[in-house]
Amino acid sequence: MRTKNILNRVEVDGIFVTNILNVKYLTGFTGTTGVALVTRNKRYFITDFRYHGQALNQVTKNGFEVVIENVATMKVVGELIRKEGIKKLGIENQSVSLAQFESFKTNFGNIEYVNLDDEFVKVREIKSQEEIEITKESIRIAEKALELTMPIIKVGTKETEIVAELEYHMKKMGAEKASFDIIVASNERSALPHGVATEKRVEEGFLTIDYGCFYKGYASDITRTFYIGENPTEKHIEIYNIVKEANEMAIAAVKPGISTKELDKIARDYIASKGYGDKFGHGLGHGIGLQIHEYPSVSYKAEDKILTEGMILTIEPGIYLPDFGGVRIEDDVLVTKEGKEVLTTLPKELKRIF
Repeated sequence: MRTKNILNRVEVDGIFVTNILNVKYLTGFTGTTGVALVTRNKRYFITDFRYHGQALNQVTKNGFEVVIENVATMKVVGELIRKEGIKKLGIENQSVSLAQFESFKTNFGNIEYVNLDDEFVKVREIKSQEEIEITKESIRIAEKALELTMPIIKVGTKETEIVAELEYHMKKMGAEKASFDIIVASNERSALPHGVATEKRVEEGFLTIDYGCFYKGYASDITRTFYIGENPTEKHIEIYNIVKEANEMAIAAVKPGISTKELDKIARDYIASKGYGDKFGHGLGHGIGLQIHEYPSVSYKAEDKILTEGMILTIEPGIYLPDFGGVRIEDDVLVTKEGKEVLTTLPKELKRIF
């Protein structure tokens, strides 16, 4: 059980989980209201009457006893803490507000608290086979949605129209929602790494689409850059091919044991060797899962980590030239026992749309 992975590493009597994503991760609950209290012998899921049936269906099969609170949640949790004899409790510091912590102290009695944020990072960055399969389906939905959207993309189409079409197709195929505000950036706006779609109409030049969806709670994240028009300039072709090569070089290097900074350096050094080092300012990638940005962070600026089997990360180098345009190509990659599996399948040759 996932709770055992945490309890075995931390000397606490129990863990109290309030972050709804961590609650989902541990219990399987997909609603919006609920907390979990776990000891070495008991697992409690506490929610209100609205979610009673849903909770019984989703969390009991994972070993959780459903407790319906008819008063304040923290009062009920406090009663369980005393019942279980908990003296040392693990909590998520970054998810607990000062007001919540004051409520803990009021209702839980004189106990000791231990921060578990790092523990949830450790368990969530390594995906189970079930999580991997769900993520693959999230990617499949997103890729099919782009294929179905391609016919409307042309000079004159609004960036927001492309977003609406993508979201429609993703939801029709079972996605809950887009995994973030979809980026659709045309011509000179493609030089904006986070150029969220506007009412601007597509013009001749680069068109970058960075998008994904949540399926059963798990995110996909894909970027493709196209050329709108028949005749890209030599500069368009040059920077596109540099980014594509950097993407493929980094993917080829993915394997257990390589460090995140080393991986970032492979793509960054190649782009720099072509004279565009100062035009690639963000990290090479990041983990995906229940959130669109999870650990590990694949960046020269972040904590260096060693890749481990079961991690799913993005590889997304880019070059951004103000007043000209930019290119980013992003794939989702699973770290396997022997190396990697590239989960995204969309073509990466420069596609011209006219």
